[in-house]
Amino acid sequence: MSDARIQKVLAEAGVASRRAVEKLIAEGRVRVNGEVATVGQKVSLQDRVQVDGRGVRLAKIVEATQVLLYKKRTGELVTRDDPEGRKTVFRKLPALDNGRWIAVGRLDLNTSGLLLLTNDGELARRLTHPSFELEREYAVRVLGEMTDEVIERLRKGVKLEDGMAHFDSIERGDNEDGEGANQWWRVTLKEGRNREVRRLFESQRLQVSRLIRVRYGPIELGRGVKSGGYRELTADEMRALRAAVKMETAADLKKAAPRRRPREASVRNADVEIAPERSAKSARSLGKIRPPKIERDAKPASWKGYKPRKPT
Repeated sequence: MSDARIQKVLAEAGVASRRAVEKLIAEGRVRVNGEVATVGQKVSLQDRVQVDGRGVRLAKIVEATQVLLYKKRTGELVTRDDPEGRKTVFRKLPALDNGRWIAVGRLDLNTSGLLLLTNDGELARRLTHPSFELEREYAVRVLGEMTDEVIERLRKGVKLEDGMAHFDSIERGDNEDGEGANQWWRVTLKEGRNREVRRLFESQRLQVSRLIRVRYGPIELGRGVKSGGYRELTADEMRALRAAVKMETAADLKKAAPRRRPREASVRNADVEIAPERSAKSARSLGKIRPPKIERDAKPASWKGYKPRKPT
């Protein structure tokens, strides 16, 4: 590794996203060779880097990117440490040789469902950056009357305390209890502001009694993962996730490239196709027609055999 900016190196080492690393540096929690680091400082493999007094092994920043699909339970926190000792999503994750797991966005205490975690700081940054507009989909159980006027307002936009917000789509979900007071809805949006889904419904005097994230970008929660459990993304899911944030690898691009279509037999060995009306001579000159086979044992019709030679 050549010299690189410290926030990029630490992000690739899985310490945190670049923005979070910059905050750690500003707080004086990062040291390089015993000295307090500065934002933009260049480091190399020979440098000794510490975060909160703990060494970071820069030699392993090239380790393979890993992404976990975690099914969060209601009541779990998306934080590394909680002063009150409540359960967090990090307590049962597999250990990493280097770096640490980074949560892609957050889900509040009372929200369950899909949560992505990765050891790649740059991937985490892109997955949450607004410029990539990754769609999040939620299943929401709403208490109250959802009229056509309310649905239209939620689609067009509602002014919240931190600006305008809206759902990109809102559709009725599966409701086994018919027209009861609690109804399921499916909503999508491309932002990750704090409690945005809940606040949008609350702005219309509706109460969210249950909220589940079921999709993040191309990754769906699906079935097969128990609450509080996780699994690694498949190779196809990893390719789709990297493509969604324009992080395709060379191998991905090679695999996605269209295969070269084989040329027709008539033009495989020539620059142009031989038209059927061409003469036999021109076709033979291009190697397409073989000359007739000569029967070497054939004899003339008047041939009566060999005559013996007279002795000399």
